[in-house]
Amino acid sequence: MPHSLYLPEKMGTAVVQPTGEFEAGSYQSFKLTYTAGFFGIDDTGSIKIVHRFASDMGRPQFDHPAAANYVTAQASNGAVLYMEYDMKRNIRPWDKTLYIKVVRGFLRAGDQILVRFGDPRQGSPGMRVQTFCEDSFEFRVLVDAIATYNYVQLPKQPQIKIVPGDPVIWKAIQPTHRQIDDAFKLCLKGEDKWGNPSNLCQQQFKLKANLAVQEIPETVTFNQGEFGLVIKALKCTEVGILRFELLSAEDEIVAISNPMKVTQQIELRPFWGDLHGQSEETIGTNSARDFHAFARDCAFLDAVAHQGNDFQMTTEFWNHLNELTNEFNRNGEFIAFPGYEWSGNTGLGGDRNVLYLYEGEAIHRSSHALVDDLGDIASDANSADQLFDALKHKECVVFAHVGGRYADINLAHDIRLERSVEVHSAWGTFEWLLEDAFKQGYRVGIVSNSDGHKGRPGASHPGATKFGAYGGLTCMLASDLSRVGLYDALRRRHHYATTGCRVALSTQVDFNHPAKLYTEDPSLGDAEFIESSTAMMGDILGSSDGQANFKFECHTSAPIERIEIRNGLTTLETYRPYAEDALGNRIRIIWQGSEYRGRGRETIWDGSATLTDNAFISFEPINRYNLDKRFAQVTENRIEWEALTTGGFGGIDAMLKFAHQGVLTISTELVKVSISIDSIGLDDLVFNAGGINRAIRVFRMPDNNPCREAKIKRRIDINAGQDNALYVCITQEDGHLIWSSPIYVIPE
Repeated sequence: MPHSLYLPEKMGTAVVQPTGEFEAGSYQSFKLTYTAGFFGIDDTGSIKIVHRFASDMGRPQFDHPAAANYVTAQASNGAVLYMEYDMKRNIRPWDKTLYIKVVRGFLRAGDQILVRFGDPRQGSPGMRVQTFCEDSFEFRVLVDAIATYNYVQLPKQPQIKIVPGDPVIWKAIQPTHRQIDDAFKLCLKGEDKWGNPSNLCQQQFKLKANLAVQEIPETVTFNQGEFGLVIKALKCTEVGILRFELLSAEDEIVAISNPMKVTQQIELRPFWGDLHGQSEETIGTNSARDFHAFARDCAFLDAVAHQGNDFQMTTEFWNHLNELTNEFNRNGEFIAFPGYEWSGNTGLGGDRNVLYLYEGEAIHRSSHALVDDLGDIASDANSADQLFDALKHKECVVFAHVGGRYADINLAHDIRLERSVEVHSAWGTFEWLLEDAFKQGYRVGIVSNSDGHKGRPGASHPGATKFGAYGGLTCMLASDLSRVGLYDALRRRHHYATTGCRVALSTQVDFNHPAKLYTEDPSLGDAEFIESSTAMMGDILGSSDGQANFKFECHTSAPIERIEIRNGLTTLETYRPYAEDALGNRIRIIWQGSEYRGRGRETIWDGSATLTDNAFISFEPINRYNLDKRFAQVTENRIEWEALTTGGFGGIDAMLKFAHQGVLTISTELVKVSISIDSIGLDDLVFNAGGINRAIRVFRMPDNNPCREAKIKRRIDINAGQDNALYVCITQEDGHLIWSSPIYVIPE
C-alpha cells in the first residue's frame, strides 16, 4: 500500500498560489497553504510535500535567503517547525520530499502551515520550476496527523501547468535515405533553451535545398500555438546528399537539416526509433497517451516503445498500454511496440527491455514491489534467467540496459532473445556493456535510446538533473515501416545507434571467396546459411579468407571529429578527416567517464583552464545540457566550469590567441596538470583518473573543419580463433556519437 487510506477527507486541504501557467525553467515564487483537518497535527506529526522523481525543479534550500530555491515554512499558531529535504523520502515515483515536522506544539483543525517556495522576501529570485513541460505539475501533500509516520494523501492536490518558453533553436528533420522521386516530408520545429518544443514560434523563414526538390515552398511560416510545421509531398529529383537550410529574413542560417541520401534504388530503408521511455503512470512525466503523441508529432519519430518499470505497472495499466500501441500503430506511418522494462535487482540480472511484436502478451514482472494486486504473482520472473525462460516461445526481442540498475550480461544472457545492448541513454554512455558482450563471445547489435522520464521520447533533453546526456536514437534498416519490418531488423541487428543525432550510415564487408552468411547465430546450433561474398551491419558470417574489405560510408549532421575503426575490443585505426598540417589555434579539453557501474556513477568535473603567456579568444561548451551549471571566461586567460559525466563526455572547444605559445593548466578535483601548448597536437594527451574510462583528454583541431562525410575502405586481417566484430564509432564535433552494429566474421 503506497500510503494510508484512513479518512483522507479529514486530513485537511492544501492550495498553492499563484496558479496557472509558468515557463519551464523560469524562477517563480509559490505559497502553499496547508489547512489542518479534523485531527489537526499532533506533536511530532508532519506533512510531506513531494514531487516526482523525474522533476528537476530547483533543490530546496533553507540557509541562504538571497539565493535561488530558498524555502520557508511557518505555522499560523506559532508551533515550531523543522524542515529538511530528501531526494528519496517517499515511495516512488513521488520520491523528492520536503519534510515538515511539528517539533514543539501541535495544530488544531483550521490551523495552517504556510510554505513559501522561492521566498522572495529577503532577496531570493525564486524557485526554479522544472525545465520540462507538464500539464498537471503537483505539489502533492501527505499528512501524518496522528504522529505515527503513516501518511495519508490529501484527496485534492494543488497543481500548476509548466509550459514552453520562446524558441531559441530551430530544427529541420527529414528522412535519412529515400529513392529518387519518393514522396517525403520535412518536419520543422523550434525549441526553447531547455529543449521543449515551443508553441510560441511566430516567425517566417526562407527554405533552401542543395538539390532539386519538387514542391518546396520558398518560405515557411510558424503560427502562434503550433508546436511544429510539416511540409508533405516533397520529391527530390536528383541523386546526392540532400540538406535543407532554414534562413532568416537577413539570410542567416538558423538550422541545417539532417542529411538525406537520395539514390536510384533502396534495398533497406532507415527508420528512427526511441525504443525506451516512461510516462507518469510509472516514473516519467505526462500520460502514456501523451508519450506516444509526442514521439509521433513533436519528435517526428518513425517508431517508439513505452518501457515502464514492471514492478510499478498494474495489470490495468498494462492492458491500457496495449490498447494505446494498437491505436497508435499504423504501418507505413508510425510504429508503436508494446513492451516493458524488466527491472530486476542488479544481483538478479539487472535491467532488460522487452519489445513484443504483438499486443496481448503477458507481463512477467521482476517483482510486485509497487503492485498491490498479487493475483498474477505466479507469472513473475524474479531473475533474468527466469525472464528468458518465460519469453523463450514469445515473439519478442530483448536488449540489455543500464539505468539505475545495470544489466549484468556476465550473469545472464540468452542469444535467442537478447539481440542487442543499449550503449547510450539519458543515463549516460556505457560502451563497457558492449565490451562485456565481446568478452563473453556474445554476438549483439548496438542500440541507443532515451529511457526518458520527462515526456519527450525521441527528443529527450536531460534538463537540470543528474541525467548526464541527451537521449539516444536507434536507426533500424528495414524493408518497410511496419512492426514486422522493424522487428526483423532488430532480430538481425540491422541497425545503428546515436546519442540523439540523425545521420546516414552504412557498413559492409566484402570477401574474396563466398562466405557462409548465417540466417541465425550459429551458437544456437545447426544454423542455416547462404553463400555470399558481402555482408551488412549486424550480419554473422563464417569465412576462410584471412582478410576482408571493410567499407563504410557516413553523412553526418555536424563536422566529423574522428572515426574509430574497431574489431571487437581493439581499435584498429583512428581516422580524422584532416591532417596534422591543418591544425590551427583551436584546442579541445574533454572530460569523460564514470565513477563505477551503479547508480552513483556521476563524476564531478568542476574546474578551470588557465593559460600562461597566451589568451583565450573564445570558447564553446561541448555537451553542456544543464544550463544551471556555470561555464564562464572570467579573464582573458582563464575559463571556469561546472560539469559532470555519467559515462559519456563533455568539454570545451577553445580558440587560442597564439597557436604554440605558453602553458595550459587544467585544475579539477581528479586531474591537475600543466601542459605546454606546443605539445598539443593531433593525438590525444590523456590524463587518467581511475573509475571507468575516466580521464581528461586534450588535443588540437583545425580552426575550421567542414567535413561531414566519409567513404572509407580498409583491408582488415581476420584474426584466427575468435570472432571478428567489425564496426565503427564516429564522433562529431558537436559531441554526438554514432555506433554501427558489428559485422561478425567467424574464421573457418
